Amino acid sequence: MRRAKIEEQNRYLLARQRQFRQAADVVAKAWIPFAEVEAIAVIGSVAKALWKEVPRFSEFRRAGIEVWHECQDLDLALWLSSQSRLGQLRKAAANALRQAYEAGTGVSIVSQQLDIFLFEPSSDRYLGRLCEFSQCPKGKPDCLVPGCGSIAFNKHVAGFVPHADLLEPVHHSLLYRKGEGQLRSALDLPSTE
Repeated sequence: MRRAKIEEQNRYLLARQRQFRQAADVVAKAWIPFAEVEAIAVIGSVAKALWKEVPRFSEFRRAGIEVWHECQDLDLALWLSSQSRLGQLRKAAANALRQAYEAGTGVSIVSQQLDIFLFEPSSDRYLGRLCEFSQCPKGKPDCLVPGCGSIAFNKHVAGFVPHADLLEPVHHSLLYRKGEGQLRSALDLPSTE
């Protein structure tokens, strides 16, 4: 495989992470006005400096060529004092991403690429995920998981138990905390560039 193709793939993967980070800032800005939002953080691979690995793409995998890790979605942690307006939070994120795209900001992430983990502020207890569907319940197979939708738009994922280190990057990836305001831009998170 030509070196130029490997470098092109690496540039694409770094740009993809940057787009997800831009999207994190857009979504955080949309959520900050909600009184129940206590804190917002980027988690998962978007929060970290990327690392090299042999990817899932067949041509690179067959050749054993390492490229930067591929960020496939944007994981956000959202601490809430109330879950009564989850539907409005979902809609605010979707609208903000659409408006950013339409304004030509370079953000081309859609709300279905968000994975929002909900937490209790005082204990960091995992509460569920913010559902991406426009209504609750939607009548989809995901909605049949026990407990899903018992609080509107709080999605339960079958068999999911959060890893102990799920919130590990939060010490450097917290974007917003109530009472302190915006702490940083997601674009300021550790980078491989």
